[in-house]
Amino acid sequence: MPIVVRLDVELARRKMSVGEFAERVGLTPANVAVLKNGRAKAIRFSTLEAVCRVLDCQPGDILEWVPDGQEAPQPAHEASR
Repeated sequence: MPIVVRLDVELARRKMSVGEFAERVGLTPANVAVLKNGRAKAIRFSTLEAVCRVLDCQPGDILEWVPDGQEAPQPAHEASR
């Protein structure tokens, strides 16, 4: 899928657990896992708004478009592992 969700990166930056994030956004931890693992097929704007409000970020901070056939670049902290 050409849209990559960088939710895990933003949660790590804020040292926020999935459980805390899920509660603050109003999602189940299972649905957060679907988003985090890139298995979501869609996201409601109301959910995206809640995610951005809780993380104090812009949609582009958590969503990235990657052309078909290209791998998503690794964030700097993951590339050094």
